[in-house]
This record gives sequence, C-alpha cells and structure tokens, in this order.
Amino acid sequence: MTTLPPVPSGLRGAVDLSSLVNRPPAPAPGAAAAGSPGAPTPPDGGAPAASVAVPALVLDATDETFTQFLELSNTVPVIVDLWAEWCGPCKQLSPVLDKLVAEYGGRFVLAKVDVDANPQLTQAFQAQSIPAVAAVIGGRPVQLFVGALPEAQVRDVFEQVLELAAQNGVTGTAVVDGAPAGEGETPEPEPLPPHHQDAYDAIDRGDYEAAIAAYTTAIAQDPRDQLAVAGLAQVSLISRLQGASLADVRAEAAAAPTDVDAQLAVADLDVSGGHVDDAFDRVLTVFPSLDQEGKDAARKRLLEYFEIVGLDDPRVAAARRRLTMLLY
Repeated sequence: MTTLPPVPSGLRGAVDLSSLVNRPPAPAPGAAAAGSPGAPTPPDGGAPAASVAVPALVLDATDETFTQFLELSNTVPVIVDLWAEWCGPCKQLSPVLDKLVAEYGGRFVLAKVDVDANPQLTQAFQAQSIPAVAAVIGGRPVQLFVGALPEAQVRDVFEQVLELAAQNGVTGTAVVDGAPAGEGETPEPEPLPPHHQDAYDAIDRGDYEAAIAAYTTAIAQDPRDQLAVAGLAQVSLISRLQGASLADVRAEAAAAPTDVDAQLAVADLDVSGGHVDDAFDRVLTVFPSLDQEGKDAARKRLLEYFEIVGLDDPRVAAARRRLTMLLY
C-alpha cells in the first residue's frame, strides 16, 4: 500500500462533497519543497503531530453529516463501518472495531453508517454486502474489507491504514474533550452469551473448528438464535477459505463446470469478495444439472450465503425465489 486509489465514481455526486473528494492526495511526509510553507515534518523530526477535537472516537455518520468526516480525515484516518440492525455479522464485527479504535488512543476515528438510513453513503462506498469497512484518508476513500473478520486480522488492516495515512501526511490524533483520546475509562461492552463468547475467542485464536462447534451448540440450545445461525455461516465460510488459492479454485471450476464442490468453492470466493450476485448465479445455474446429493449441498450452501448477506437483502429475496422455482 503506497498510494491512495482513485475515488470511486459512486462517491462523486452521490454525496455533494466534490470539493473534498476531488482534491489531490496529501503529500507524503517530507515530500513538500524545502522551505515551503506548511511542508510536513517527517514523524522522526521531533515536531508534534496535529490534533483535532472530536466529541467521541466512535460517531454515527449520515448522508447529511459526512462532510465533517471527510474534513476530519485530513488530520486523522477515519474508519467507516457500514452496518444494519438486522445484520448478524455486523453485530459480531462492531464490538471488534469499537475495541480497536479505543486501543489506538485517537489515531483513528470510527464513523458508523446505518445503510438502511443512509442510501447515499451506501452507494458512495459501493457497499454490496455488509458489514463493509472502508477508510477515508485525506478526503479520499479506501476500500478495506467485507465480512466479520477476526480481531487479529482487523488489527493488521488498521496497521496498514496507519502506514498508508503516514505516507499521505495524515498523522494527527483525535482528542476528546480536550484530553488525548483514549485516556480515562472506556465503557465495558455488554457480555456475550457464553457460547457466543467461546466462538469469538476461538475465532480470535484462529481455531475455526472450535468456533463452529460453539455456534452449533448455541443453535442446538436455541434454534431461534439468529446471531448464532449467522455466525455459524460466517465462520464456516472463513474456515473453507483457509489456504484456498484463487487461481487454483477458479481453474478447477472452469475444468469441471458441473462439479458441485468446484462450483461452490468459487461461490465461496465470490461471497467473501462481495460479489454476491455472481455467487448466487453460479450456484443456481449449476443446480438443475446436479443429482439429489449435489442439490442438497447447493441448497445448504445457498442458505448459508443468505445468512451472511442478510435475509432482508433484495438479492437474497431474488435468489430465494429462483431457488424455490428450481425446487418445485
């Protein structure tokens, strides 16, 4: 990660922020001409980094208020969390983001965007699936990841964002109530149900089989536990993707267009990359050619995808209708 990517076309005009998003990237530390006014000082030059006052490190962002976050991103990187109340994986990821932003002590500000209430921002960040996480650095958006990643992986992403921000001269600190952000007590999050906590802990240490077992136990005890159902689907996908080679998976699928396992492996990659329609279409297209065992496997996998994407997503509704027609 060395330079900011171009501004997605959806951001320009979707929200009237062109004066900010069209500006050139901030120069990397030390890149300004010697002696020029406002030339940034390298981090090791001893000059204190800029600070900016904020009401809190975690803030709600809306279509109407996002301009202030773009302005803020000229001083400190802004992490953008696109979520919805009905999204199970979102509720898994949000506490992780909250915790890490607090731990970094003002080096980030977290902007939470409810996609149902803010269609312009949802379009601007091209959020085809949620949870989706992006950053804004120097007024420019950077796509980060989709899905509820484990804390260790999210921390790695945060470190890359800090590196990219430094390269673009964004090295400030957010300050809450006149004191360095992160000082004082952070409210303790509400405890998770026992099996959910076991699953989180297992995901954090990379033991996806243990996480699957914990969610399976939670569902056995309460079949209506939708958070556990969504969590099981999410962690099962992560487990299947471990060690997968993108080139090999796609080559195998191309060589065996009616092999259900090969096609489902590509669909996994598509879902993990946010290409939801491609994943649904791939499974539903191969479905009629499968034997009963293959159809059962494809149907089960589609139901997992529905949980990951969100049952209220219109793409899920369309795929569900298509699956029903194929079944009956």
